[in-house]
Amino acid sequence: MATPQSSSRQSSLLSSSPMSSRMQSLQVDSVQRWMEDLRHMTEVECMCVLQAKPIGVEEDSQQGELIVGSGVGAGDHVARNNLQTLLRRALVVSTELGKMFQRLEKGRWQRVHSTAVRANCHVRSLVHEYSAARSTPPEMQKYEKSLLEKCMELTNITERCLHTDDEYFLKSMREAIHEILTDVSDSFSNMIDMALANEIRVLIKQIESSDNVHAIGSAISNLLSLTQDGPQLCSIIAKEGAVVALFKICRQDRFKDLYAHALRTVASICCVEEGINQLDKVDGILCLADILTDESSVEAARAEAAAVVAQITSPHHTSTQHLASFLESMHDIVTALIKLCESASCGEVFLLASAALANITFFDSMACEILLQLNAIHILLQACKDRQRVDTPYSKDQVVTILANLSVLEQCASEVLQEQGIERLLLLLGEKPSSSSPSEGAACERVQQKAAVTLARLSRDPDVAQTAIQLKAVPRLIELCRSPTERNNSDSVLVACLAALRRLAAGCPDSIEAADHQQLIKPRLVDSFLLCSNMEESFV
Repeated sequence: MATPQSSSRQSSLLSSSPMSSRMQSLQVDSVQRWMEDLRHMTEVECMCVLQAKPIGVEEDSQQGELIVGSGVGAGDHVARNNLQTLLRRALVVSTELGKMFQRLEKGRWQRVHSTAVRANCHVRSLVHEYSAARSTPPEMQKYEKSLLEKCMELTNITERCLHTDDEYFLKSMREAIHEILTDVSDSFSNMIDMALANEIRVLIKQIESSDNVHAIGSAISNLLSLTQDGPQLCSIIAKEGAVVALFKICRQDRFKDLYAHALRTVASICCVEEGINQLDKVDGILCLADILTDESSVEAARAEAAAVVAQITSPHHTSTQHLASFLESMHDIVTALIKLCESASCGEVFLLASAALANITFFDSMACEILLQLNAIHILLQACKDRQRVDTPYSKDQVVTILANLSVLEQCASEVLQEQGIERLLLLLGEKPSSSSPSEGAACERVQQKAAVTLARLSRDPDVAQTAIQLKAVPRLIELCRSPTERNNSDSVLVACLAALRRLAAGCPDSIEAADHQQLIKPRLVDSFLLCSNMEESFV
């Protein structure tokens, strides 16, 4: 679980912050990227002479592969090539259109026209090449025709601006060009979405109609790859019925080997509301519960089912309609997840299961009561001692989140004491990033903050407060309040530590020295916060 890929997945899974642009997944070495892009670049002069006619590929020519990327291969290889070519071409055209907007604003007419010519050629090349590789749906043909006409109009009108210095004329032309350019951008975006939807339908049909495990697995891999290109593409994938097709796979015993792969793809699609809505319509939660509670299911499948649960219960989702059906299966799901935490063979499995539990404890207090009955505090604190399961700040973040939510229940305090949980909370207060990664640093801040929150809540119990003081919790909390570097300059950690310190001071006033009491306890919380947040190095 210490791998960069795993931590990256954790960030996207739990934050679901709409992922980046479509081309985010094409992050490769710059020289390799340049060589890849050469396949899809064209010389404007050559294309004008050829009138954007597609270049044929000789059957015995291996070099033709470099000219037309979508014309080689078969089956899933062709589908993958079509999708990658489409995405790369779309990036090239979008870049040119973006340059046009910038140059138009600056009135650089020569460059506006040359960019318009390039964009026109790239669009024509894309349309012709895609049509040669795949039969184009009638509705998409209408967009293509309109787009090509607008691109030609854009080329012609920008050329007229090269032959005059009339400011009034150029001003009126700027407005007209801006309007046409906006239309071209919108039409191009719609056409690309339709083309992508067409390619996605091919993959989904392959999943639904094939009995070949390899063919289905390959189609699922291509869908999973597409989900990494951003939420807009995930929305298209969901609307085309991918979630429905994937759950059909997960309901057939003969495809058990594909469960994990299919569920991983479902989790990625469910970063958007459309994906969750589709999951709800096909009773996907019942299927997830079946896989999680089936002891014959392999760990990988149960882990990916946990990932889907973590995704659909994320607090970042605005829609909660699907949670109604989730509540019906919650006891079974929570039971299966805590068992998975206990038996996890590696850090990633534990992370996915604990992340799902953490999210669940946020939206229903009954889940916290179930977890207490299932001896969850013992299981989670024991896991923290096992570096094979809890090996990163991301995993610790999930554990301390669950503990913080459980700590609102009165009976939690005695169990934490019994399991020596206060010692663990103090260790978590000292969590430091092992690298300069911003995401790891943020995870450490969350661990410190939630550990302080948990300590404050538990310290309502006099026995917990006394134990914390004996274990020197007060000096550590004071250090976090007074030293910005200890808390990574985090205001949220500072507020949580001040609250915990005041809770301990209320029960045991003698545990705080007079100077600390005067600055950190006696003033209003906001005044202590302002005092501590301004404790920077003096340059006087």
